[in-house]
This record gives sequence, C-alpha cells and structure tokens, in this order.
Amino acid sequence: MRPTPQKRAVAAGALVAVSAMLAVGTQTGTAAARAEDGKGSAPRQVVAKADPGAMPAKLTPSQRAELIRKADAAKADTARTLGLGAKEKLVVKDIVKDVNGTTHTRYERTYDGLPVLGGDLVVDATKGGSVKSVAKATKARMTIATTTPSLAAATAEKQAVKAAGAQGSKATKADRAPRKVIWAASGKPVLAYETVVGGLQEDGTPNELHVITDARTGKKLFEFQGVKQGTGNSQYSGRVTIGTSQSGGSYQLNDTSRGGHKTYNLNRGSSGTGTLFTDADDVWGNGGTSDAATAGVDAHYGAQLTWDYYKNVHGRSGIRGDGVGAYSRVHYGSNYVNAFWSDDCFCMTYGDGSGNAKPLTSIDVAAHEMTHGVTSATANLNYAGESGGLNEATSDIFAAAVEFWANNPSDVGDYLVGEKIDINGNGTPLRYMDKPSKDGRSKDAWYSGLGGIDVHYSSGPANHWFYLASEGSGAKVINGVSYDSPTSDGLPVTGIGRDNAAKIWFKALTGRMQSTTDYAGAREATLWAAGELFGVGSETYNNAANAWAAINVGGRATPGTGVNITAPGDQTSIVNTAVSLQIKATSSNSGALSYSATGLPAGLSINASSGLISGTPTTTGTGNVTVTVKDSAGKSASTSFKWTVNTTGGGSVFENTTPVAIPDAGDAVTSPIVVTRSGNGSSALKVDVNITHTYRGDLQIDLVAPDGKTWRLKDSDSWDSAADVKASYTVDASAVSATGTWKLQVQDVYSADSGQINSWKLSF
Repeated sequence: MRPTPQKRAVAAGALVAVSAMLAVGTQTGTAAARAEDGKGSAPRQVVAKADPGAMPAKLTPSQRAELIRKADAAKADTARTLGLGAKEKLVVKDIVKDVNGTTHTRYERTYDGLPVLGGDLVVDATKGGSVKSVAKATKARMTIATTTPSLAAATAEKQAVKAAGAQGSKATKADRAPRKVIWAASGKPVLAYETVVGGLQEDGTPNELHVITDARTGKKLFEFQGVKQGTGNSQYSGRVTIGTSQSGGSYQLNDTSRGGHKTYNLNRGSSGTGTLFTDADDVWGNGGTSDAATAGVDAHYGAQLTWDYYKNVHGRSGIRGDGVGAYSRVHYGSNYVNAFWSDDCFCMTYGDGSGNAKPLTSIDVAAHEMTHGVTSATANLNYAGESGGLNEATSDIFAAAVEFWANNPSDVGDYLVGEKIDINGNGTPLRYMDKPSKDGRSKDAWYSGLGGIDVHYSSGPANHWFYLASEGSGAKVINGVSYDSPTSDGLPVTGIGRDNAAKIWFKALTGRMQSTTDYAGAREATLWAAGELFGVGSETYNNAANAWAAINVGGRATPGTGVNITAPGDQTSIVNTAVSLQIKATSSNSGALSYSATGLPAGLSINASSGLISGTPTTTGTGNVTVTVKDSAGKSASTSFKWTVNTTGGGSVFENTTPVAIPDAGDAVTSPIVVTRSGNGSSALKVDVNITHTYRGDLQIDLVAPDGKTWRLKDSDSWDSAADVKASYTVDASAVSATGTWKLQVQDVYSADSGQINSWKLSF
C-alpha cells in the first residue's frame, strides 16, 4: 500500500529541511529573474538577521572528541529519528559546533554491515539536542535485494587493474583486494566491489585508483583517485620563523606546537617516509636549491601557516580537527613537476619541478595540499565529475585565503595559483581565479558537460565564484596584480569581501556539502551558510547568490529595494504578427511606476506608464531583453529574458528557459509560455519538461491551456525516489485555441525535498 503524505513525512524522520533559498530559488543553468509564485503576485522578499552565533566555535581536540563520543552513543536513536531501515547504521565521522550551540554532525552509513559509498549525511541539531535538519548525499531508500554477489571478486580486480593501466600504472594486482560495498552515489543503490590499485601514474604521481564495479553485472560504475595532486631561509617566503624541536644535540623539523607536524627529506626517492630534517644550530636552508633543507623550510612554513589559519579563523585544530599534525615529504623523485596529498599516509608530498630547480613548496601549494586533507575529513567530495572540480576548487580557495592571511611580504596574497613555482616554465601561474580560462583549459562558468573534464579544470567556475564573491567583477588592482573578471550573464557583481567568502565556503564545506555535491548543490550549500552567517536576503547573501549567477549557476537575487517584478519568462513570436505582453510589477512605496526596456525586437516598444510591450516584430532573431521598473522613491529593479522572433510557419515550437523554484511541500508554481500561433492546438501536442528535483515522486505536474483546461502529465508517487523529471508528454489539445498563455503547473506535495523547473517547451 502506498503511504499517505503524512506517513511518508514520519518515515523521513519528520524533518523540515532548512532552506537558504527563501529569496533565491535553487537552480542550475542560465541566470533568471525571480518568477511568479503561482498566485499572480511577486514573491515577498524575506530578510533574516545575521547570526554571529552561527560562526564555528573553536573546539579543543578533547572537546571535539567528547562531542563525537556523545554522537556515537546516540547514533542508533539518530538513525531511528531519520527513518533509516533496520539494516542501516550510522558511523560518526566529524562534528562541527557553532558558537550558539548548534552542532553539525557528519555521518557515514552502513547497510547490513557494508559501507555505503555516497550514503553520507549531515545532521543539524540545536543546543538542546533536537534535530533541526538533515542534508543527505542521496535521498534514495536503501533496498538491496541481496548482499551476495554474482560476480567473482577476481573479475572486479582484473577490471580495476586494467583501468589503472590506462592511467600509466604498471601494477598487475590490486593494492587492496576488492571489498563489498553499497554504491549509492549514482542513483539507485546497488551491491558493488571497491578495488584500489596502486603503482604510479604516467607523470610519476603515486596511484590510488578506486574502481567501483557492479557486483551483479560487472559494469564499471565509477572511478576516482585517492591521491589529490596539488628561523629558516626559504626559497619563496624569505627569512621565516618555523616550529622546530630539539632532541639530543640537534634540532628537528618537528613542530610540537602544531600537532607534531614533521617534514622529511625523500632525497629523490618515491616511497617511504624519508629522513627527518635535522640541523645543529636551528638555522635551516640557504634560500636556494643547493641546500636540501630550503625546500623543507618552505613546506614546513606552509604547513604551519595553514594550521594557524584554520585554527585562528575557523576554529579547526588540525586537518581532522583532532589536534594531530600531518607530515610533509620534500624532494620526491627527480624532475617531478607536481605535489600531492594522500589520505593513506596523511601527508603532503612535493616534487622539485623541472630540472629540480623549482620545488613546489610555495605557501599556496602547501595550503592547497593540506586543504585536500580537510575536505577528506569533512565533505569528502568525490575526486571525479563536478564534485571533483569542487574538491580542487576548495583547495585553491583556501590556498588563496591562507596566502592573503599570512601577509608575507615575499609572497603577497593574490588570486593566482602556484605563481611562485613557475610550473609552466614561462613565468605564468597554474590557474587564474578571476578568469580561469586564461590558462587555456579551465572554464569560467558552469555548463552541462563540466563534469566530464579533468577536475583541475572543472574547478574553474568555483574558483571564479570565490573571486567574484570576494572582490566583485570588473577591472581592479590588488597587491600589485591586475584583474578583470567577467560574468557569464554580462551583469556586474559586488564583492562581499574575501574573509566573508571564505567563511561561507568553510561553513558550507563542513556543515552542508556531501561526497556527491555538484555545482547546484554547492550553490545551495553556500547560500545556506550565507543565510546562517549573514541573514537570508541580506546584502551579503544576495551578492553571494549573484556571484553564482555570474558563473551560470542559478539566478540573480532581487535586493530588497521595495520594487518587485514578475518575470515574464522567455518569449517567442512570429515576424509580422502583432504581440502584446504586460509587465507586472509592484512597489512597497506609494506612487506611480515607470517602465523602460532595452533589447526589444525591432517593431516593439514598452509603454512607460503601464508596462505594456506591444507592436509587430519586423525582424527575425533572438536577443536579450532587460526591463527596468522605477518607483516614485527612485528605487528600481530589473528583469532579463530572451525574445525570439521566428519566421511564419517556423513558430511551432515555443519554449520557456527561465528557472522557477519549486517550494518544498508548498503551493503550486507555474511557468508560462505565450503562444502566438493561430488556430487550435494539435491533437498530439508535445510537452517537453526539464525539472531538477531530489525526489521526483513528490511532484504533481499539469499542463494548463489559455482557457483553463488542464491535463495531468504526472501524478505524485511517494515510492518514486529517483531524482529529476526529464520527459516528454503528449496531449490532445485540438479542442482548445492555441493562442494565449499556456502554463506548466508543478506542485511538491510531500515534505523534505525541493527543486526547480529548469525549462519546458510546447511543440505544435
């Protein structure tokens, strides 16, 4: 029997998801103005106050350990509260506490004793222990028919070794024998094998390739890398003070004040720990490569700065938050032009660059590699696809944050990645955050194929978001470096300040993101964090949202000016056929409104007093239209949309690509299409729908004709746990007039999930 909406809410733990999307809908794709709420009026701007208590509390390792102990003791009760099945258990991984007492506990999950990869979740609880919300990497139910595989483990191992060979590994067997897991990161959970293959990659980087194989069919489901590439006289930072300790008659690069972080010399080796750096007088290196200790100083200093930054700014004591230091290894291999982080050794490793002349040990590289460890200990973003790009971007973001925070005069803060190490051999940095495409490979903005490219280049849009959020768009000079950051929608962005942007990203990383988070999820996570820290609808929140819109993820925020415009959606007309479009707007200030527009098709104009766009288009083509409404107090707001003019007979397809947020368990929302085709509709009218939603069974979808006739396209189904609705429907609309405004009406009838209408179209 299908459960009622009330029963489903209980089964989901009766949790109400905290949404930072009160002023801005969750959306992926081109930017759009805010849409109608389905009741004919513009949505009310909700502005929440900033909460200083939402900042992370500075926990000692023992305080964190006690919180983890309590969470571990209560994990069975938590699992029941969340409505997990009898075979599911929670494993506490990390915990973050806010100043106001709110805790964000990160769990991994098991099913019938097997690890669930992609089953991680974060539970927010009040100071008193009451659950506030839960953020899950997957909303799918764990229903596995059997945990007995029909595929031999040896077959999975053979496939994994072959996959590693394609990346340069010469390994003939797995480093870790295939283990049974539940793979839940790609939709419906399935029984699978996880195999880890070692060896070396083509450039000499150690290989820790994780290959996921369906334990029933033998199909390769996923693969990702476990290795993330990435008083002393230093080579890059000048004369610096570093943490050392004395043992017997000599000194060691052993920083006992920072968790015992040690730095070792691999002396061109590529395995083992190497030899701990020691010195007789506690003066290390000579500032050049002739002294092996110089690279050790840079690596040790970078680790020291990163430790201090995370502790002093974000309250995190060590990479895992447990007060334990990682370690560093320098002089890896010969002519090795890279650096990398490994969870297995809990260490950073640095090569010496081309000709062994430029060790990759600058401040930003050290911070980048250590941040991979922070990410692994928190959101653990899969190192592949869009989540892999976000993993890399997180390391670049905090590399920049650490470099600015360090304020070292020999290596000043900038938004350039690896500018000191000259890995390209031509004096250029590895990556540019203000315009990532300047490196020739990285992307400035999100697009649908972003997850299919190398993670070091799919990181570009998130790096670009951080720059725009920090500094804003346009030309400027910062610490002597010239920047000129563009936006994908051509509209300006106002910065919120680097410190605020970093605080937002850190809170999102540690309190909301999961292993499978993609760009749309990262936007939602950062806006949740911005809402917690600065207030939903605040200037900081809105500008953070606008930075996402500027990289083609979601829509622009409408600031609380008092003027609201109902977005009309994209328009399609036929040349030499009259059109009429009424722009609707309201203001909290009394007095008349005035309307203006740019980019209208030739032959059309807007009435400055009424907002009616009318006329007869005389030229075919597609252009961007911006309508601006100003009230009597001088406050204004704008909305932008596309207007396409087709030839006669070519206007049989009409589309709306303006995203519309679908509220969780809320009122129905509509997306309009104005059809200018004469005559009646088709007997086989095709309706193409593209909706993003984390639980599509929540959705009820209707098509509404201009005369009000309605067709049910999709019923809700509480058992349908898959994501998204991307489908085509056919209805008989031959009895109704085609001319007028058609609407796609969507309602989320169950709680705990939300989404958006991305686009839809009618084909007559």
